[in-house]
Amino acid sequence: MAAAARLCRLRGKLSGRPGALALCSGARHASGGRREAEAKPSRAWQAGGIRNVVLSNPQRRNALSLAMLKSLREDLLRDIDSPDLRVIIISGEGPVFSSGHDLKELSPETGKKYHLEVFETCAELMTLLSKLPVPVIAKVNGLATAAGCQLVASCDIAVASEESRFATPGVNVGLFCSTPAVPVGRSLPRKVALEMLFTGEPITAREALLHGLVSRVVPAEKLEDETLRIAHKICESSRSVLALGKAAFYKQMAQDVDTAYRTTSGVMVDNLALEDGREGIEAFLCKRKPVWSQSGRKGSP
Repeated sequence: MAAAARLCRLRGKLSGRPGALALCSGARHASGGRREAEAKPSRAWQAGGIRNVVLSNPQRRNALSLAMLKSLREDLLRDIDSPDLRVIIISGEGPVFSSGHDLKELSPETGKKYHLEVFETCAELMTLLSKLPVPVIAKVNGLATAAGCQLVASCDIAVASEESRFATPGVNVGLFCSTPAVPVGRSLPRKVALEMLFTGEPITAREALLHGLVSRVVPAEKLEDETLRIAHKICESSRSVLALGKAAFYKQMAQDVDTAYRTTSGVMVDNLALEDGREGIEAFLCKRKPVWSQSGRKGSP
């Protein structure tokens, strides 16, 4: 299996994408030609500092099954500290970004222990997104419901096509969207979030933009270009500075204003001590483009 994984990495391609590094987790077939395991429900490749992570189980509406949650976590965390990784884009294959949890896994037959594992794994994945040292962009083209809407709300940036819709419809099947309510309620005004949660009715992409669930809405044919434009812009900045700033942003958001200013004042002092912090200011004063080290090292005194 290790040899097969090395071979997969050496090939360095996925779906014929030139220059892309396929991110593979191991062999998929046993020696007898039978499948050794279920097909991985997500796929990932990386090129030019941008990692694409795709929910690739459209037959199941990209449901966030336990297998999908674990697969996404694996794709996100692989080589996460590599300076070559600058930004992550999460998207869904097919007309549905994600329909949320797989309700077949939440039946009485699977049991309370399994149910708890599903929700704990989901919570771990959602909170992981804000802790990653690189920005995470949701690229949404289609329907994002329940935990799928939760995934969008948990990303740092979200770009959606005009056709996209967002909903938390669990109440309609007797399962209130309590866990999706955590990031949705922190992204949307309270009354808008509660209307979504109480009625289960979807909101349009334009409404999602108006209320802050997504960052940008574009025609479907421009979704890829606009998402890549943002990703490439992020890649122009220092990874170490972005990592410091992202961590500080989420930390101060949970604090009162006075504490937040104390926290961020200290972070700005730390930023100035970084090699890239000093390089950026020197480059600005010298009217030249900065050359980032991406190292996170402190500059010399």
